[in-house]
Amino acid sequence: MVTTDSLLRFRLKRSLETLAKKEGRHTELISLYIPPERQISDVMNSLRQEQGTASNIKSRSTRKNVQDAIAKVMQELKLYNRAPPNGMIIFCGAIPQNGPGSERMELYVIEPLEPINTYYYRCDSQFHLQPLREMLREKETYGILVIDGNDATIATLRGRRMTIEDNMSSGIPGKHRRGGQSAQRFERLREQEVNYYYTRVGEHFNRIFLDVPELKGVIVGGPGPTKEDFLKGKHIHYTFEDVILAVIDTAYTGKQGVKEVVEKSPEILSKVRYFEEKKLVEKFLQEIGKDSGLVTYGEDEVRRLLLKRVVDMVLLSEELDKVRAVISCGNCSHTEELTITRKQLATFEQEITGKICPNCSGTSMKIEESKDVIDEFAELSSQTGTQLEVISIETEEGVMLKEGFGGVAAMLRYKLN
Repeated sequence: MVTTDSLLRFRLKRSLETLAKKEGRHTELISLYIPPERQISDVMNSLRQEQGTASNIKSRSTRKNVQDAIAKVMQELKLYNRAPPNGMIIFCGAIPQNGPGSERMELYVIEPLEPINTYYYRCDSQFHLQPLREMLREKETYGILVIDGNDATIATLRGRRMTIEDNMSSGIPGKHRRGGQSAQRFERLREQEVNYYYTRVGEHFNRIFLDVPELKGVIVGGPGPTKEDFLKGKHIHYTFEDVILAVIDTAYTGKQGVKEVVEKSPEILSKVRYFEEKKLVEKFLQEIGKDSGLVTYGEDEVRRLLLKRVVDMVLLSEELDKVRAVISCGNCSHTEELTITRKQLATFEQEITGKICPNCSGTSMKIEESKDVIDEFAELSSQTGTQLEVISIETEEGVMLKEGFGGVAAMLRYKLN
């Protein structure tokens, strides 16, 4: 299995959440960013210099922790002949534990999603994570405007997140004039209101998108001819005219109209993660509706069919916060496996102590191994040549996968007898 972008992004996001909670007692946590073209030998020389500089630190405990962390990083680097294609990031330092004065040296190695541009070394009380956060930030943005004579909605589509940025009403009177008012005067006033409405929409649109450096394009939609009239009037900034990708007829305005634009723009938005996730879950739901026998769901069933090499693609909810625990007996060869939530893990570890083994009646049961369910399925998928996609809850379909199907679903290679 080729590791999918969604799995890589999920793992990086989870690593960031873990690293952000780590704090040193003093400025003794090391962050090291190594670009792909940097020679490992050069990095080792730089770290030796940093180790020498650290000998000047006045606090004995801080000095020892910094020097120990540098030594551990250098030991890790000996495993590499060269940096990976995108470079590598190493975080290392003494992390305080629960007991007073208790610390544990921890080391984390991350291969980034994008190439690292510059070499960077920093020693601080926290790990330097901003470059990694920037990699997770969805960069490609699409602007969506849905407009008719009554209201206009401006939205952004950034990766897997669709955000309604602005809603505004036109305030334009109906086409029937009031009594005592001449038709010409009424039409003139109405045209002024229409122009004012278009100007307001254009100003709001410009304010939202002029400062978006990664704007990939703009899609305009809406029922009737209003959208074309708005564009002819050149109410948006001239720089947007070259990035209008499509003008689409919709039955609705508002949030529903924006969704309709997304659904009618598959070729334009095919590379946007939001649309990719919608398509993946929609395909699964269609097969469920047809009762085709080509899909299944539920953790146990998907795991069983994965082991039988029947699964073509696994869909996992990003919110699947579960752990697969392996329990073993210290007296005999008995083992059990079960799934618990991450919050239950610590309590369960205490409860298992003293539990009677069903095989030998001994009381040496313990948790031998615990693994995130998403990581477990990733390993099984890799072993069986199965594609795996991690689905967010930014779309309605993603929420449905989590709440309606337990966050675990699969599409099969063939129908089972």
